[in-house]
Amino acid sequence: MNQNNYQKVVIDEIQKASKLLDVIQKIMREKPNIQFIMTGSSARKLKRGSGNLLAGRAFQYFLFPFSVFELNEKTNFNSILEFGTLPEIFQKKSKSDKKEFLKSYVQTYLKEEIISEQIIRKLNPFRNFLQIAAQQSGQIISYSKISQDIGADDKTVKNYFSILEDTLLGFFLPCYHKSIRKQQRQSPKFYFFDTGVKRALDKQLEAPLVKNTYSYGNAFEHRVLLECFYLNEYLRKDFSFYYLRTKDQNEIDLIIERPGKSDILVEIKSAQYIQKRHTSRLNHFQKDWPNFCKAQLWSQEKTSKVIDKVECLFWKKALRSLFFNKRSYINL
Repeated sequence: MNQNNYQKVVIDEIQKASKLLDVIQKIMREKPNIQFIMTGSSARKLKRGSGNLLAGRAFQYFLFPFSVFELNEKTNFNSILEFGTLPEIFQKKSKSDKKEFLKSYVQTYLKEEIISEQIIRKLNPFRNFLQIAAQQSGQIISYSKISQDIGADDKTVKNYFSILEDTLLGFFLPCYHKSIRKQQRQSPKFYFFDTGVKRALDKQLEAPLVKNTYSYGNAFEHRVLLECFYLNEYLRKDFSFYYLRTKDQNEIDLIIERPGKSDILVEIKSAQYIQKRHTSRLNHFQKDWPNFCKAQLWSQEKTSKVIDKVECLFWKKALRSLFFNKRSYINL
């Protein structure tokens, strides 16, 4: 069929046919009325190979699992924490089917993205790394500790984390510092892109999440941070996210830098009721912050209130206020 009959051309798994990009660039010059839509699950081969990245000619978008704002309000939140929000999960009726899907998803990742693409030579150390990285998701990365646990060197562990990032399996949350040079010396945190996949890698799918436990609190914080990552990308806010830990081990879960606006210091709590003791750390940091900033505590309490100078907000309300406006395309 004549090429001029097409207005849109869709190519899936473009990283497996990177040589096509030179042809696509040529067609884009000659036939500007044709739009190419290219999808892929890994940018690694394009970044590290000789692939034409179409600089200045292509827009890049990321597609994540469902945001809570794309789901029915009646969707069980505990199920979201346990099994994540990959679209296929919502086609599974029973918990056992959801568990089997997630286990299969992890194996497919290892088989298709890692083995077939020959990203690494030895699979067993990487398999062990995945479980340990999942166990430590949301914690400050200790490259030396992980390297000891899997029998590899620090450089290998750093490469493994870059593989996770390049194959879109997770995000780094850097440590906050005004000096970029000093910031880069601090170890980041790493969050897997979906709580269900994280629990599958961690082999915790058989352990239900129970409210008011350490595991539940971690899963809640993970989910809220994922929403920030998803919405920041979808709504093109260009926010920057960080965590902060001081020498005396005081920590802020999330620092949000917003272009042209004040920073927001955020504490994330899974608690159903917020008390003054929950806000003491934020008050301490807010007083010492070099510039004007907002301090907010996001939790599961639905009543908004202010304790000292800390805004205490229901987490979904906080996200709506931060990311959405009247022009947002998501119907709240």
